[in-house]
Amino acid sequence: MMTVHLKQYRLFLVLLAVNLGLVLWQPALARHSVTNSLKFLTEVLLVLPPVMVAMGLLDAWVPRALVEAHLGPGTGLRGALFAILLGTAAAGPIYAAFPIALSLKNKGAQLGNLVIFLGTWASIKIPMIIMESSFMGLRFALLRLAFTVPCVLVGGYLMEKMMHGEVILENDRSGLTEEAV
Repeated sequence: MMTVHLKQYRLFLVLLAVNLGLVLWQPALARHSVTNSLKFLTEVLLVLPPVMVAMGLLDAWVPRALVEAHLGPGTGLRGALFAILLGTAAAGPIYAAFPIALSLKNKGAQLGNLVIFLGTWASIKIPMIIMESSFMGLRFALLRLAFTVPCVLVGGYLMEKMMHGEVILENDRSGLTEEAV
């Protein structure tokens, strides 16, 4: 039982060991590393509570049938376009998208549409396009968008085909469980 819990935190434990080693050999670098880690932790702690509220609202207010109808198996291009719409309207860093994607998956969303949602969240948000066009020019923003959208769509399609039927790990309240895609 103890080894299962240690396995879940192995990345944290490795990073802790590296930082402790840095304290001995490179104290200035260790200070910089701790400062950056604390800044990131603060950012995550500020973003995560609203994301958890959004997940709770999604879970309570959005019926499974609605998610399945718009993002589920068999939705095809319509589901992909809906995933793009959800991703472009989102706000926040990409790590905020993963809990929401998990909620959508649990409500019946197809894996390919989840990948499209995540890819869109990361690269095609409306505020980002506005900022990009003001700094880089409208032509640049539209060309990047024209190249990015097909890549996100192909990525979703390929993930769906490559992982179809495979078992993925899902972290629930009782620990790690397996679920077929």
